[in-house]
Amino acid sequence: MDTSSPPRPASVLLATTDELLLDDLLRLAAAASVTPVVEHDLLGLRRSWHAAGLVVVGHDLAEPLARAEPVRRSGVVVAGSSSGSADLYRCAFGIGADAVFRLPTDESALAGKFADALDGGVRTAKTLAVVGGCGGAGATTLASAVAVFGNRRGFRTMLIDGDPLGGGIELALGIEHDDGDRWPKLLNASGRVSAAALRSALPTVDGLSVLSWDRSDVTVLPPETMSAVLGAAERSSDLVVVDLPRRADPAVEEGFVRASAVLLVVPRDVRSTAAAKRLVGPLREVAGELRVVARDSRPNGLSPADVAAHLGLPLATKLGFEKDLPTAMDQGRFDPRPRGPLGRAAAEILDLFGLYGSAAA
Repeated sequence: MDTSSPPRPASVLLATTDELLLDDLLRLAAAASVTPVVEHDLLGLRRSWHAAGLVVVGHDLAEPLARAEPVRRSGVVVAGSSSGSADLYRCAFGIGADAVFRLPTDESALAGKFADALDGGVRTAKTLAVVGGCGGAGATTLASAVAVFGNRRGFRTMLIDGDPLGGGIELALGIEHDDGDRWPKLLNASGRVSAAALRSALPTVDGLSVLSWDRSDVTVLPPETMSAVLGAAERSSDLVVVDLPRRADPAVEEGFVRASAVLLVVPRDVRSTAAAKRLVGPLREVAGELRVVARDSRPNGLSPADVAAHLGLPLATKLGFEKDLPTAMDQGRFDPRPRGPLGRAAAEILDLFGLYGSAAA
């Protein structure tokens, strides 16, 4: 009878008898801040088969493991040297592995796999970027509303203020004095940022994580910082909403490129629509999906359909005027009504992208 202790819970399990391969795997795990459990034989591997989120099987144990016919599971990969690629794929097929990593060629990809396991797996966040077609279009208001209502629907949501020269999302949400990190604390971030660490460091509003700006003089983000932070946000979220400025710089472009869709907020008047038209070409070059949100203006000049047609973009929704909202935002009381114009627009956007949630907003 096996009287050994039960397997230890871990995010990553490494199993190999090859000491050189193990050294490489441990080095990659350390770089991803992962402390794995290591098994050196087939018995230990089989005993720990279900105890980790990610199981990395060395080429030397994959074939004997296949003969033992383990219960198939996800989160299993095979690792070995590039010289034995054909054998690696045959072994991976035998144990039902998700992927093969050939070292040193695939070191970066395997390190990313380790970090995903540490973060609790890879999430498939929907990332929505919101930008105004002209000054004062209401992009920040809409971005905040989409994030608030996404959070109310039960999605793990992060709202990111990507405009250092804007009015400040945290002022509208009333969290400017709350503890937590702002963009200037993350300026040295690059490569891979821990998703869990990012989320735990940010201030929250009723569970909604918010990344905004402080009152410092920082006005520019390195593109690698934007990329690293958005990557971490997407790995820890179901929905990421990014408020971006109209100006073109590498960090802003990175935000548009990473977005699942870009929402261009345009007031329904001739001058605003003409200004927005100049943005459409550059945005099309970086946005995978671009839609327009037609916002009521005073006086009303164009219909939502006219705005969309003039810009040559599909209409995401129309946004009505909410007279008490500017005062509420100035006072840090951003709490849009579900049946108000802003609440309805936010709900239609969430529905458009399949974010129905478990409860109505």
